[in-house]
Amino acid sequence: MTNLRIKALLGAGCMSLAMIGSANAGGFSRGSADTDILFEQGNFNMRSSVTYVTPTRKFNKNGNPKLVGTDYAEDYVIPSAAVKFNLTDNLRCAGTLVNNNGGNAKYDFPTSSGKTSEEFTTYESALTCGVGFDAGQGRFWLLGGGFMEKFEYHRENSYPAVQVAPGVVLNLGDARLDLDGQKYGFRIGAAYEIPDIALRGQVMYRSGTSYGADGMLTAPRGVLFGALKGRGIPDALNPFAGGNPRQPTDVPALGVGELPQSIEFKLQSGIAPGWLAFGSVKWTDWSQLTSLDVRSAATGTNITQDLYFWKDGWTVTGGVGHAFNDQVSGFASLTWDQGVGTGWDVIGDTYTLAVGGSYKDGIGGEFRGGIGFSYLGSGEETKYAPGTNQGVKSGYAFAFNGGYSVKW
Repeated sequence: MTNLRIKALLGAGCMSLAMIGSANAGGFSRGSADTDILFEQGNFNMRSSVTYVTPTRKFNKNGNPKLVGTDYAEDYVIPSAAVKFNLTDNLRCAGTLVNNNGGNAKYDFPTSSGKTSEEFTTYESALTCGVGFDAGQGRFWLLGGGFMEKFEYHRENSYPAVQVAPGVVLNLGDARLDLDGQKYGFRIGAAYEIPDIALRGQVMYRSGTSYGADGMLTAPRGVLFGALKGRGIPDALNPFAGGNPRQPTDVPALGVGELPQSIEFKLQSGIAPGWLAFGSVKWTDWSQLTSLDVRSAATGTNITQDLYFWKDGWTVTGGVGHAFNDQVSGFASLTWDQGVGTGWDVIGDTYTLAVGGSYKDGIGGEFRGGIGFSYLGSGEETKYAPGTNQGVKSGYAFAFNGGYSVKW
């Protein structure tokens, strides 16, 4: 196999593996759909991978002093799978599945708002197709398709000491919220490639999603009474007035929030025999996510509200890959992800160094893997009442990726 062909194969592998560098991206970003499989050689291709991420984030300030010095970040897994098939010489399509957004935390003690754990994930399943045209020395591609995004949210709260009347403090118990929903969107883009020199430039737009996720909130009656009272509802009109304040009460709930659109530009090129450089720049419209509102499905009244008011984020990746021989390739990449916090939460900048490689097994398959180390910048809330703002010191995360691909 010539060096040029090695580089062309290496390019697709590097860009896919280097995505472990954005596993701790700002906002809720986790994985991206593996649409790069559209450019793989072969009439039929399959590849899958799993990335395991173990972060560490510790509070240095919290409304509950017991939480200072504790680590709240939970480990998580990012699965990804893709299948590509050529319909004609100039038309090909890919089905993809990925955990594209998420966040999860578990607290050793309740936060000021009573949270003890919180987990949110979205899974995207998509179909993306490309139509190719010969252009000059290479080929121009028009790309587009649709996706379905499934949203899941789970939160637990504890209320061990709630003032229900002047001088009266009760342990009201626990609350639980479960939401799920699904939305649809689209992606559209274009690419130009010259395979002989492993050159490819690509731009892709992905639409955002707007949720009204259905579910159930189960909370002590006294907590629900206080939540609505805090929204300005008079006691006489509060549906949770009276009765046992500890009584668990089910309320059909609706979670309302926005997940962002994004635009990503990728570029790779051979730079020497067996060597390839690659990079990407991604803009994500995180300013769309101002809050997650939990409302009564019956009345539309807000019960709880998580505030974000993020700014838009940028993710920049650069790296190099090398084919050591016909079977073994390696890469190294560096990713910077801009923190999107504006004082309403603790999201800071992230820097990730990732290294990895691939091995062709000689029977049409390829093993791929990599590891990443992330430095997680510190962050601090400033917008809440004195004594309730949270702060976290800088932390770190390790990511481990493994996968396998085959083609015919």
